[in-house]
Amino acid sequence: MKSIVASVLLGFIPLTSQAGIPLPEHPRPDFERAEWLNLNGRWQFRFDADDAGRDGGWFRGETPFSKGITVPFPWGSVLSTLEDEADIGWYQRTITAPAGWAGRRVFLVVGASDWHTTAWLDGELLGQHRGGYTPFEFDLTPHLKPGTEQQLVLRVDDRPHPFKLEGKQGYGAARGIWQTVYLEARPETHLEVLHFVPDIDAGKVTVRGSVSQPPPRGTTLTLRFLTGDLPEARAEISRESRDFQFEVPVPNARWWSLEDPFLYEVEADLSAGDTTDRVTTYFGMRKISVVDLPGTDFPYIALNNRPVYIESTLDQSYHPDGFYTWPSDEYMRDEILRTRRLGLNMQRLHVKIELPRKLYWADRLGVLLMSDVPNSWGEPDNEMHFEIETALRGMIRRDFNHPSIFCWVPFNETWGLFTGKGSDRSYRPETQEWVASVYRLAKQLDPTRLVEDNSPCNYDHVETDLNSWHAYLPGYEWASKLDEFCRETYPGSKWNFIGGREQGRQPMFNSECGNVWGYEGSTGDCDWSWDYHIMMNEFRRHPKICGWLYTEHHDVINEWNGYYRFDRSEKFTGLEELVPGMSLRDLHGPFYISTGSDLCRDVRPGETVEIPLFASFMTDVAPGDTLNLRMHTYGWDSFGRAWSVGQEVTTVPFKPWMAEPLKPLKVKVPKGRGLLLVALRLESAAGVPLHYNFTTLRVTDGLLPRDEESRFGKARLRALRFAPDTFSAAEWSLKQWNVLDGLKVNGAGSGHFEYRVPWPKDQDPAKVDGASLVFEAGAKQLFGKDREGAAKQEGDYMRGKGTLDPSLNPNAYPMTDTVCFPSSVRARVNGTVVGTFDLPDDPADHRGILSWHSQLRDRYLREAGSYGYLCEATIPVEVLQAAADAGVLVIRFEVDDTLPGGLALYGERFGRYPVDPAVLLKLK
Repeated sequence: MKSIVASVLLGFIPLTSQAGIPLPEHPRPDFERAEWLNLNGRWQFRFDADDAGRDGGWFRGETPFSKGITVPFPWGSVLSTLEDEADIGWYQRTITAPAGWAGRRVFLVVGASDWHTTAWLDGELLGQHRGGYTPFEFDLTPHLKPGTEQQLVLRVDDRPHPFKLEGKQGYGAARGIWQTVYLEARPETHLEVLHFVPDIDAGKVTVRGSVSQPPPRGTTLTLRFLTGDLPEARAEISRESRDFQFEVPVPNARWWSLEDPFLYEVEADLSAGDTTDRVTTYFGMRKISVVDLPGTDFPYIALNNRPVYIESTLDQSYHPDGFYTWPSDEYMRDEILRTRRLGLNMQRLHVKIELPRKLYWADRLGVLLMSDVPNSWGEPDNEMHFEIETALRGMIRRDFNHPSIFCWVPFNETWGLFTGKGSDRSYRPETQEWVASVYRLAKQLDPTRLVEDNSPCNYDHVETDLNSWHAYLPGYEWASKLDEFCRETYPGSKWNFIGGREQGRQPMFNSECGNVWGYEGSTGDCDWSWDYHIMMNEFRRHPKICGWLYTEHHDVINEWNGYYRFDRSEKFTGLEELVPGMSLRDLHGPFYISTGSDLCRDVRPGETVEIPLFASFMTDVAPGDTLNLRMHTYGWDSFGRAWSVGQEVTTVPFKPWMAEPLKPLKVKVPKGRGLLLVALRLESAAGVPLHYNFTTLRVTDGLLPRDEESRFGKARLRALRFAPDTFSAAEWSLKQWNVLDGLKVNGAGSGHFEYRVPWPKDQDPAKVDGASLVFEAGAKQLFGKDREGAAKQEGDYMRGKGTLDPSLNPNAYPMTDTVCFPSSVRARVNGTVVGTFDLPDDPADHRGILSWHSQLRDRYLREAGSYGYLCEATIPVEVLQAAADAGVLVIRFEVDDTLPGGLALYGERFGRYPVDPAVLLKLK
């Protein structure tokens, strides 16, 4: 096995030995011919660092290349099996066109190759193409010998140029061929473009397209609808033009929607003389427009004349091993399913023109898409203009029939639009005018969709269908920021536009958000769920904003704020454990009850507290005239015991598209101290759950007493508490440090903390019926930022270049995921082992309520969201007697070198539970 793997990496497996080829499916289910031959798989390969190949005659294919590559994966990616050695690469393989293709025109089709591609067949030049993201083809017919083996050679020049469109290729460069390569046979007169323009209001679809040459007399296009129960349609194609257009009635149309993503599948036959060109394709009957949210004057994006509240994510669309290229069709399908599983209805394909089969799965599964044009990182010169406009034209031409795409995005965050350096760097008026012209070009090419001119972080729209903006903030800043944006949004406002331009009535839409850049030096390497929860609460309280787009779908090499890890493994928010039945989907549904920005606040024992409520029902599908809102209040007291306050049910009226405050809920706080969770469940009259949410209350009247007696029913407890930072001794093999002045203490590696707690002079051990040691503890991983001499992250994060350590930033505390960092702690009291506890992980997520609540509001994080596990060990009677005799309880928490996973001890104001480490004496 080892020798086979080595051979693959060196590229010496012969082409004939392959068991299969990657991505065997037709790459264009929206434009597919039956006569095609997939050329994916092993090709010979050679780097050309000195650009000597053309002069050396490599294109003749007379000498085998010494390396091998798996097409269509970019060279340098793991799946290509080839390390990156140079900017120019040559591909070579033999092809044999089927003998039955004689008399037909045969094309070499390349889905995408970055950047300048030249092709030869048996040494004869086929042509060249410049561009990295859209398909191109070469006509092989003059040099083809069907049934005979021939030599195909491609040269790809990916040398850097400031005007090239690169997007985020720092995450993994799209070097060379990165989409499927195939041969395709066609008749002389064949379809080049076939677009369907649906009109749901008129009940028809306009069919338009072009053919390869002015057709002969009597040429017809016949459409057979394989789904949708429509009769066959036929139109004659004029000899006067290569372009055609005609209408087909679609009575009682079945609309494409998020709930029912129905596709009309079509078999199109172009009959010209005695030849027929057959293409299978599809379209969706749907309409993209702007309407007011009913009952308001707030413009919203509409699907089929019905407003859609957009809940979406930024899709960096990268794979750790294939970079731009997905390993399989199933993987592309699952990328869309991952979005849908979260309860989201849209994803933005970020600065990358996506593979058509992924778009196909969005069409099939009912997820909306925004499609970006990749950006350059240079200045907006004529070369860059050409690259942008070429990519935009190619993207719209290729992807027009995908009903999932509702918006084109030519630019992002003004990248590639600045001229000059340093203080002279500016977004110049002439560039602004050019951006406006690109917006108009997109509208001319496709008037059926929205166009966002520039997805902005600099408040610099010029001409756009969306009044969009980016914001990355800590949770506590969202309320005031959204208030400000709503105040500044109205027709005629100059906010968010540049050069004196004004808003019209565009929908106001957040096109990027999160906490990833909201903290100083952060790149998302922390628990995002807490700030995210607050952000969702605030978005739903601001119905003037028609939706939001969270950054991001999955982690990449230098941003770790994804819903999923880069390998697509899960991250855990802990919501389902805090509120049974709740998941992240509850923050995304059409029904939402917001409690505002205060996810945790301090209240006093015995106080009556009001919980603000805001109903956001972004639907006209009525589950009933009234809904029930069930409140359940529970938590933990300061002794670590479960605390249940009670339940109550109130009714909530339902109105379509309702967005308004409700009467606050009142909670009577018990007289003890602790942490309360106020869980809300919105349900139909029949009891079907529609939405879960919660807020929390820290019940306190000051620091917990060090020595406190309390009753629990007939039982009496005496708590002898000690703060985590009051240890009398500590020794750790790697490091020991405290968080926020000792609210939490950490020891990394193996070692111990030891505490000396005085035995109360007034406590007779004979009057103690039992005792236990209670504490919250977790493992403690030594992150990059906490190591001695740790440096800060360095590099260009936007381009994926830097040190790329997710634990090195000053705010880092990676979120709980499938990879655990376990430890084990042994507790001793006066030398006797009273318990050994396995600590599964060093977690950080929504369950670390108190860790989040204790954060300072200064745009820095100190182990936010971290928490441990509630541990309780029984202390034997004889140990208590020895402690009383000695006058001191010596408590030692130790981690030995058999599992040196460190130890974190949490106090009453940090972690998950409102407890200090304590010895609890049960009194007789």
